[in-house]
Amino acid sequence: MKNRLISASVALAGALTLSAQQKPNVVFIIADDLGYGDLSCFGQEKFSTPNIDKLALSGTRFTSTYSGTTVSAPSRASLMTGLHTGHTPIRGNREMQPEGQFPLPKDTYSLFTLFKNAGYTTGAFGKWGLGQPGSEGDPNNQGVDDFFGYNCQLLAHNYYPSHLWHNQTKIEFPDNDNGAFGTYSQDLIQEYTINFIRENGDKPFFLFVPTVVPHAELIVPEDSIIQHFRGKYPETPHKGTDSGPAFRKGGYMSQEYPNAMYAAMVTRLDNYVGEIIAELKSQGVYDNTLIVFTSDNGPHQEGGNKPDFFNSNGIFRGYKRDLYDGGIKVPTIVSWKDNVPSGEKNDFTYAFWDYLPTFAELLETNIEHNIDGISVLPTLLGKEGQKEHDYFYFEFQEMGGRQAVVKDNWKLLHQNIRTDNPTFELYNLASDPSENNNVIELYPEKYKELKDIMIEARTEDKNWKLFKQ
Repeated sequence: MKNRLISASVALAGALTLSAQQKPNVVFIIADDLGYGDLSCFGQEKFSTPNIDKLALSGTRFTSTYSGTTVSAPSRASLMTGLHTGHTPIRGNREMQPEGQFPLPKDTYSLFTLFKNAGYTTGAFGKWGLGQPGSEGDPNNQGVDDFFGYNCQLLAHNYYPSHLWHNQTKIEFPDNDNGAFGTYSQDLIQEYTINFIRENGDKPFFLFVPTVVPHAELIVPEDSIIQHFRGKYPETPHKGTDSGPAFRKGGYMSQEYPNAMYAAMVTRLDNYVGEIIAELKSQGVYDNTLIVFTSDNGPHQEGGNKPDFFNSNGIFRGYKRDLYDGGIKVPTIVSWKDNVPSGEKNDFTYAFWDYLPTFAELLETNIEHNIDGISVLPTLLGKEGQKEHDYFYFEFQEMGGRQAVVKDNWKLLHQNIRTDNPTFELYNLASDPSENNNVIELYPEKYKELKDIMIEARTEDKNWKLFKQ
């Protein structure tokens, strides 16, 4: 069960050799901490997401997909590299001073490398979190032609920031000084996103949209969206950080209407998606654009947010930072006119590390690197011949250290790894998808099988030691 060398050069039967004009654009939208049940097309009942629902009707809802892991940076690193978190170069949210996170190495083969080598223009707009400004992990050093947004995911907690980054230029917002509510970051990031489509419609592009919403803090501009929701739900005001060194530097502000604000943030996200689709159509490139919409991990409980009120994790147990499925199962929609089946639901299981080889097959490109992913292009296009994973592996560096392995319908969890009392839990996901019944004592052979996989699946890394030393 070692890393497998992927050759993704074989085109699907009937596919055409791609010329520059025929190459499909790819738009990858990844929401921040959006729960599995936070879209109305995935069961949300307390608010609606009509634009995302329409995208689902034009494509396929994938109801059994996993993120990279349960927090932002390692989940996105898994997406970028085609590696699960037993092998990724980033396995946790590690802050670097004065601004940013632990960087991707400069020689990383990533989604951006793939698309750049195929002649694509690349853009990333939103939250980066994969290397501080000027480092080897800086987006411009990782194959991103045009970046605008937060380099630092800690600063991305706050929506009225002192500054954002446009490539190597620091854009400051004095209208946000002293706690003022001037420039709302995600609205401005959306403007740059739309402008990228407008400026690059005549050539193939890869557009990565890691939105900041709906992660805390809970705040939107005072407009018709929040006015619609304020007073609609029962509320417990949240007392947050309104002064001091953490104010607008990672701390979450107080919020009198946290439920209304969360609904308004997801609604705003839905509007952003609608605007992206409208611009693709306006530029005449929608029909030749593959769109993926998903989330980086499960719903958060920060800044006063109450995922249980919204049933944000659906039937699944757990939240962000858990390796129960509520922390790592994410809603996924894929759309591409006349290529991805429309209006369908698919329960095939795949994960973030599968996107790199999938897009490599789409582009008829060889990947001569060890990766953990498999191409799921046949499944996305509704065709036969899909390979399946032997297993899925996840780890989480914080909160004592956690691991999970999923194989077939079985899941083994290893909890509190660095403590004096580590524990294991075993679940049969077919009969118990909510992971309520630990059956480890009933199936000792299955426990041993998955534990052996858990040991073999990861490579120890000097920067990311999971076990007590």
